[in-house]
Amino acid sequence: MQPKGKSSSGKGGKGRKAGKGVAASGSDTADKKAQGPQGGGNAVKVRHILCEKHGRIMEAMEKLKFGMRLNEVAAQYSEDKARQRGDLGCMTTGSTVGPFQEFVFALPVSGLDKPMFTDPLVKTKFGYHIIMVEGRK
Repeated sequence: MQPKGKSSSGKGGKGRKAGKGVAASGSDTADKKAQGPQGGGNAVKVRHILCEKHGRIMEAMEKLKFGMRLNEVAAQYSEDKARQRGDLGCMTTGSTVGPFQEFVFALPVSGLDKPMFTDPLVKTKFGYHIIMVEGRK
């Protein structure tokens, strides 16, 4: 097992470290929190921004930090095939790749007006993600 904040590539690009109150994975405690900070719920309504290049996702992150709404930033920057302003709909445990799922089920629920999103970024085989959870079932 890699130390927290480290990736197998040695570049720290896995997104293992967590910010904005998100538990870092790699411990039993973090795995138990995978159901979400509000308890229960094995399905979450998710929005995200996906970019293949690190520089592009950092531009998107800056827009968010300056107050632009996640759905607007997603429309401009996200490179996912859905291109529905970042809306991925409901996801269940096991329906997505590991690092993405770890963060999705650890994030608190928030809205577009006051989003709580992953910071640092989440790195998967698809690229870099900024993730926000809108609801939990």
